[in-house]
Amino acid sequence: MLLPTTLVGSYPQPDWLIDRAELLRQRVPRIRMPALWRVPPQWLAQAQDDATVLAIREQERAGLDIVTDGEIRRESYSNRFANALEGLDLERPGFAPSRTGLPTPVPRVVGPIRRRHPVEVADLKFLRAHTDRKVKITLPGPFTMSQQALDEHYGDPRRLALAYADAVNGEVRDLFAAGADIVQLDEPYMQAAPERARAFGVEALDRALDGVGGTTCVHLCFGYAALVKERPSGYSFLPELAHARCSQVSIETAQAGLDCSVLRRLPEKTFLIGVIDLADPAVEPPQTVAARIRRALEHVPAERVVVAPDCGMKYLPRDVAAGKLRAMVAGARIVRKELGAA
Repeated sequence: MLLPTTLVGSYPQPDWLIDRAELLRQRVPRIRMPALWRVPPQWLAQAQDDATVLAIREQERAGLDIVTDGEIRRESYSNRFANALEGLDLERPGFAPSRTGLPTPVPRVVGPIRRRHPVEVADLKFLRAHTDRKVKITLPGPFTMSQQALDEHYGDPRRLALAYADAVNGEVRDLFAAGADIVQLDEPYMQAAPERARAFGVEALDRALDGVGGTTCVHLCFGYAALVKERPSGYSFLPELAHARCSQVSIETAQAGLDCSVLRRLPEKTFLIGVIDLADPAVEPPQTVAARIRRALEHVPAERVVVAPDCGMKYLPRDVAAGKLRAMVAGARIVRKELGAA
């Protein structure tokens, strides 16, 4: 199918499951924050399963072609996996600046980073069992995790990132073995810290994907729209992925009004084109979505385009998120018909 539709990763969690106001106040948790959950611990896993089924069904009703678990079980896109690794002192967190410069509690690295066991394989199997559509699961990327930790062991940011890459590689392999169609690594800090990313970010990414045979995606963004209001006009780190091992690159274009000509510099990649503005509470008309898709098609063939929101939808009201997904699917349908007529 031309122009398949999907989420970037996250979908809004129900208010009965998580304290959404406190989640917004805490910004993007780097350490575990169990107090965010409204459901008592003995029932939490069951409640997260039920909410995940709701997220899957809402994606299916909207008409998405590729479905995720909505990251419903996570307090943030990264902390579920990042805090499950060996080598961390989780009881006494350190502090590191967020991408907006605010000091944020983060895991302290006090020993070798290793993956103890599969972390998201059960989530993938649950997703696979509850839909007959293609499925995608997301993981934090190794470079981003290395920027969201306080290193008191390696003494070298490159070595730290490569250690995270080895942990990610084991998880990616297990996810594909368990039935994932697509595995996405979220690397927002490649955009936030481009100089460090140029030094060793792609090396860490390639190590994380070494020997992996499935479809892999890397997501770069400017930050959640609910938390980061200003958008640059272009990416500070994107063409550098032209020869990286990932097969897909996920970018945002809607809120920033991105100049899509940069896509020409990655001629072998498929792109997840963000066409839903997550800073605007209004649901876009399908015609607006279609226009954003066409803007990308001026520079990349439709065969290499996947249609998606700009970023995760985690912080949106659920009714707004559902409406935006329906508009996204309708906009993709408009452009598909135009391409068929041509």
